[in-house]
Amino acid sequence: MTGRFSALLRQLRLQAGLTQEQLAERAEVGIRTIRGFETGERANPRVFTVRRLADALGAEPVERDELLAAAVNAEAAETVEAPAGPVPRQLPAPPGRFVGRRRELDHLTATLDGAAAEGATVVVSAISGGGGVGKTWLALHWAHQHLADFPDGQLFVDLRGFAPSGRPMTSGEAIRGLLEALGVQPAAIPADPDAQAGLYRSLVAGRRMLIVLDNARDSHQVAPLLPGGPTCTVVVTSRDRLAGLVIAHDTRPITLDLLSEVDARDLLRTRLGEQRLAAEPEATADLLASCAGLPLALAVVAARGALRPDIPLAALAAELRDAATRLGALDADDPAASVRAAVSWTHAALEPEQAELFALLGLAPGPDIGLPAAACLAGLPVERVAQALRRLERISLLEEHTAGRFRMHDLVRLYATERAHQDLSPGTPDAALRRLAEFYLHTSYAADRLLSPQRQPIELPEPDEACPPQRLADQGAAWAWFDAEHTNLLATHHLAVDRGWHALIWRLAWALQSFRWRRGLLAENVSMWRAGLLAAERSGDPAAQILAHRLLARAYVLTGLRADASQHIRRSLSLAEAAGDVLAQANAHHGFTLIWSGQDARRSVKHALAALELYRSIGYRVGEADALNTAGWHEAHLGEYDQARAHCEAALVLHREQQDRFGECLTVDSLGYIALHSGRHAEAREHYEQAILLHRGNGNTYAEPDALESLARTEVLLGRPEKARAALERALELYESQHRDEEAERVRVALGSLS
Repeated sequence: MTGRFSALLRQLRLQAGLTQEQLAERAEVGIRTIRGFETGERANPRVFTVRRLADALGAEPVERDELLAAAVNAEAAETVEAPAGPVPRQLPAPPGRFVGRRRELDHLTATLDGAAAEGATVVVSAISGGGGVGKTWLALHWAHQHLADFPDGQLFVDLRGFAPSGRPMTSGEAIRGLLEALGVQPAAIPADPDAQAGLYRSLVAGRRMLIVLDNARDSHQVAPLLPGGPTCTVVVTSRDRLAGLVIAHDTRPITLDLLSEVDARDLLRTRLGEQRLAAEPEATADLLASCAGLPLALAVVAARGALRPDIPLAALAAELRDAATRLGALDADDPAASVRAAVSWTHAALEPEQAELFALLGLAPGPDIGLPAAACLAGLPVERVAQALRRLERISLLEEHTAGRFRMHDLVRLYATERAHQDLSPGTPDAALRRLAEFYLHTSYAADRLLSPQRQPIELPEPDEACPPQRLADQGAAWAWFDAEHTNLLATHHLAVDRGWHALIWRLAWALQSFRWRRGLLAENVSMWRAGLLAAERSGDPAAQILAHRLLARAYVLTGLRADASQHIRRSLSLAEAAGDVLAQANAHHGFTLIWSGQDARRSVKHALAALELYRSIGYRVGEADALNTAGWHEAHLGEYDQARAHCEAALVLHREQQDRFGECLTVDSLGYIALHSGRHAEAREHYEQAILLHRGNGNTYAEPDALESLARTEVLLGRPEKARAALERALELYESQHRDEEAERVRVALGSLS
């Protein structure tokens, strides 16, 4: 390309005092593109690129118009010898009231310009996402914004990849339709499919065209429709991720996510008006929550609201609030405006085994699921379930939001639940959910044994051979598993309560005990053990009842409900004595020490020594160590420091002997308290520093800030206020993260006293 555009671009660049490299960097255009424009070697100045150049040059309005006009005239000159035929304008009407998607629009534009600068063989962008997420909406909005970039026409074909008929358009059918749009008479279309494809590529070669391939089934359907030259741009939309195109054709993928809350509200505002939304803010918030960012759902709600301006938004929100009626409320009596229909068309593409897994996932408790759990839910080998999950994820019925973990959009999940009730044979859902619950129980138990190997184990039934617990290598893996599955485990516990699976209820409460206590989930611990006690009583298992009363008492006292705690620990001791269970009696006496802690240290010491005697009588060394530390702690509060130190040092020896890291950190903390209050401040600091490290190593975030406070007090006594401040600031951070408001305020006061 030579002439006015080349000369004007060079003139403006020199006038701005820029080198070619500087202009390329400012305009975000390749240096080869700049050189080609100025020498006339590049013959395809795109309107969008020319605008970028004008912005980067700081061109005045008159200069900008002149540069654009020169580019258009040059482009026209280059297309004089383009193949004869009609200029197709097949794009459907632009979508009205488009909102958001700024990042995706910029990505499409940057891909267009960047690929042109690199001289790519063909520019292909693939927009993927679930039904109703707005793929076609985005593609058409962008296409209409960039019509000037495609002066030789725009082709559009609905490939019906996920259509109500269930029969996608073949590639051959699509090519014949494209040939007709390009002016080829039906009689002139070759009979041979390869010849048809060759003719199609020949007709678009050298032409600046946009080809939108909407609703593609997969990469195999799309590949034959791709032009061979660099002048065309292709935008594909599909519920499939189109990995084959990305691999073979360097496709630029765009995975379309849900609308943000701001954009979702903006969509409702553009269709219903700000005044109507502002008049019912709570109903508006409910509508947004129920639609969960899905553009199709928002559009249906907006349409219903616009058609019936007399109906309060609260009435629509009430329909959507109930999961049983939500999908029905998101149906505008038109398959193209129905969330249920949109998801059903994707569902129709599934194989039977995939469809059954999809339905079961709709029933699974919790917001997401990992691969091993999904395999147990389905009752199939992990490898087969992994393949099915990949298929569901590939066609956007699932999202792999974290490596190996999958979740559904709320509305897709409702549809999956509907399919479960309609399609699964009687007994299948109950059996699947029981397998999943047993998987969670056995894996939780295994994880707890890694966190607290010194705990007295409980008996579990043998796991299903086809559904073994997940293998966890070490404490780190156990913590990670509990953190990832915590919400699912709570949901499973609720499910077990609803189903009356009594033995599973109290066992799961036991298996989560260490995790909940060390993470400071105290209120949750109370609710789980209330249900656990009721289940133990209904199961008729005396040992379970003794344990449940004791652990519910512990849960109560940690939340300040001492009267309730006292009632249950007495019941635990009474049942243990009636059963002649010495270990359970010792545990109950040890439980009493917590009841009286902070109120009557003498009684706590009495029960600790009673527990110590019973533990020693049966040779239970872990219990003996715990009782020694507990006795020493309360003796210290009575001012009996020598006796306290002797008991705690003996406890420390036993804890280390038993490799009980959790007991060790509690005992080191006790020794710090004893040293601090007996005037041995340097020794106290060493103990507290060691205790903090041990708490962190054991994941004991609940006890760590208490030790940090004690360390801060010690540092003040040692004349190191800055060290004290650092310890208090970390303690405050932990208290706030655990919503322990009283303790946090205490630390703020202490920090204020340091300033």
